[in-house]
Amino acid sequence: MERLEQSLLEAPIVEKEGYHYFVHPISDGVPMLEPELMREVVIGIIRRAELEDVDRIVTPEAMGIHISTAVSLMTDIPLVVVRKRSYGLDGEVALHQQTGYSESEMFINDVHAGDRVLVLDDVLSTGGTMAAILRALEDIGADIADSVAVIEKVGGSDAVREAGYDVKTLVTVDVEGGDLRIVDGQTVSD
Repeated sequence: MERLEQSLLEAPIVEKEGYHYFVHPISDGVPMLEPELMREVVIGIIRRAELEDVDRIVTPEAMGIHISTAVSLMTDIPLVVVRKRSYGLDGEVALHQQTGYSESEMFINDVHAGDRVLVLDDVLSTGGTMAAILRALEDIGADIADSVAVIEKVGGSDAVREAGYDVKTLVTVDVEGGDLRIVDGQTVSD
């Protein structure tokens, strides 16, 4: 994950309300996302994720969409986007997500009991969104083949682990005092 790690080390850090955020093309869509970086991330996901007999890739709106679309195109696995608004379609399932930043409802369509799913996201920041999606998929009766996030902030998998799930990540970072450092590449949170 050489390009990913280098791009993270070069990412601008902005402060909002006393919290330091890194701004990165994978997690924010800015600065510009170079195809080489996306390719490296997608190949990393495909190599790490359990893809055998997966029926659907499930990703939350919005920043998981570009990554999951690329993985879908490379694997021919259909993509389901967990939306931030209800469309009222038959079988739609609402879930409540709470992160360190916000609280809201999200909605899953087109996932059914017995579907084998891969859950993908861009960043595990607090883990609240991933944990809520995994719980909702389990409640639906889906078989969770694997869950992968590209970037984990230190402590980002805590909520996921506390909920009883594991998530694979490609790289773990820490942001302290306006500086980003790579903590670990190729992490599997247990």
